[in-house]
Amino acid sequence: MDTEYKVVEKLIEKGYHITFAESCTAGLAAARLVNVPDASKVLDVSFVTYADEAKQKYVGVKEETIAENGVVSEEVAGEMAAGAAYAMEAEVGVGITGVAGPTGGTETKPVGMVCFGFYIDGQITTYTMQFGDLGRNNVRRSSVDFCYDKLIELLDGGSIC
Repeated sequence: MDTEYKVVEKLIEKGYHITFAESCTAGLAAARLVNVPDASKVLDVSFVTYADEAKQKYVGVKEETIAENGVVSEEVAGEMAAGAAYAMEAEVGVGITGVAGPTGGTETKPVGMVCFGFYIDGQITTYTMQFGDLGRNNVRRSSVDFCYDKLIELLDGGSIC
């Protein structure tokens, strides 16, 4: 069974709703969820917040958080996840921000670096993955794969930091 089916199944079992706040994946994570026929039972709204201003306006990322940590950071990803969940009164929020490439990377935040935030029932956990310079769309797909694998783990009661 594809991971998106497992995620939808687990969300339905728990009575949870999910929302995404996506930057570098630009809606790919939400699009994958709606591959599942029952997605409408768990997804009402999703956000593509590509610009910094959109992250602030729609999902409540603080300007100071971006200034202090950069937009590609676990701190921003966590605020994106929580802010999206709060905005939609969802039990689960996912934030994804990164450098898909081929440009935009730096020495400390290279192309292929993606930060993730997961808000699940009041708890936030964050991760950073270095997918490498795989090409823009491969970084995006790898990000969504990681997102779904991690959602299954966390919804199964995996450790939330």
